[in-house]
Amino acid sequence: MTALFDQKHIQKNNHENMFNTETMLPISEIKNDTIILKDGGIRAILKVSGLNLDLKNGDEQSIILEQYKKFLNGLDFPIQILARNSYLDLSNYINYMKDNTTKIENNILKKQAGDYISFLEDIDLQQGLIYTKDFYIIVPYYQSEKDNGEINKSWITKFLNVLNTKDDAERIVERYRGFLKGEKMLSTRCNVIIEWLGSMSIHVDKVTTPDIISLLFRCYNPLLQGNQAPEWV
Repeated sequence: MTALFDQKHIQKNNHENMFNTETMLPISEIKNDTIILKDGGIRAILKVSGLNLDLKNGDEQSIILEQYKKFLNGLDFPIQILARNSYLDLSNYINYMKDNTTKIENNILKKQAGDYISFLEDIDLQQGLIYTKDFYIIVPYYQSEKDNGEINKSWITKFLNVLNTKDDAERIVERYRGFLKGEKMLSTRCNVIIEWLGSMSIHVDKVTTPDIISLLFRCYNPLLQGNQAPEWV
């Protein structure tokens, strides 16, 4: 009886491990500021500064929009644009204000600082009042003739491929070789985007490995606070 129970327990654990979070994600590893996917593709992420068109006059808006249109039409590879809203955590700023308020000797200024801190705490408790908007460009690459075919696969096909949990040493080595061969081409694509957007006075930074991990963690755990995000080791 005990042996039968243990066998069922083992089978249950094997089934749970087959469809845990790690196996459901399409990501194999993150290396050299690059995401390596399980299907052999690689991705780079660029963080793009925002541009407020409302502050530009009509002529400037027309020029920027025309340049942006030329940028999109000039690309010979697909990109994905991500606009992400995230709650602004004021806890660090509030702690900073509290530490400095204790050093104020003028009672009137000290009271005003205390009222300001209370105001910030009320805002911080009502999550959703203040958001920051971040913009990203995801740049894909697959080796040689597979490039367009793999990128243009339907989402259902990609999802079913992710469910294929069979992964052996041969596939891991193949992915790593593909990463070494494609890393230079992916970097070239990133430089093309950086130069194009730079000509429009839009600042672009390539997202580093620690920041990629932090971004993915926040995307898959949207309800967790910033202080619960993983630390880079």
